[in-house]
Amino acid sequence: MNPLKSVPGTIILGFVTAIVVLAVLGNGELNAWSLVVWLHVLAGVVWIGLLYYFNFIQVPAAGAAAADTDGPGPAAINKYVAPRALFWFRWGAVGTWVTGAAALEVMGVGLMNAFTLSNGAAVIGLGAWMGTIMLFNVWVLIWPNQKKILGIVSASDEEKASAKVVALMASRTNTFLSIPMLMCMIAYGHGLPF
Repeated sequence: MNPLKSVPGTIILGFVTAIVVLAVLGNGELNAWSLVVWLHVLAGVVWIGLLYYFNFIQVPAAGAAAADTDGPGPAAINKYVAPRALFWFRWGAVGTWVTGAAALEVMGVGLMNAFTLSNGAAVIGLGAWMGTIMLFNVWVLIWPNQKKILGIVSASDEEKASAKVVALMASRTNTFLSIPMLMCMIAYGHGLPF
């Protein structure tokens, strides 16, 4: 059976390969810091990758599909792609935030120091604040409004029109925040002075 023929098989193969690399090159050692940071980056790639997909690919494509009077319209994207992508998007956000909080603790920074921007934690703390705002936007602004847009919950045409604006602005806010947030993470993790 080829594991690449299914998503779960592909993911399992990825984790098994990572464990083999660790065993061969890392003498089988994986400390808590390395594990938590690795999981944080992995979850972050899922979350931010989907954020960029929505903003750079899906939203413009759905707009073009809606404007194309001779085309199929955005129905297939809205029915089959968006709900699945939004599932991974919102849980990727949770996974990123939880593993980020765990990383702050394991690294010795501490959540309190990060969120109060104290004890040398200003740059990573600022990144943590941006990530927290982004998580809020996903669960409080984007997801509830996407449910209206996609017809997962009933909404009038006026409510859908309003939901589109709120979801788009929250998503664009997350897109612009992701850029300095990633810079803060890289700066702290690589000892760059700030």
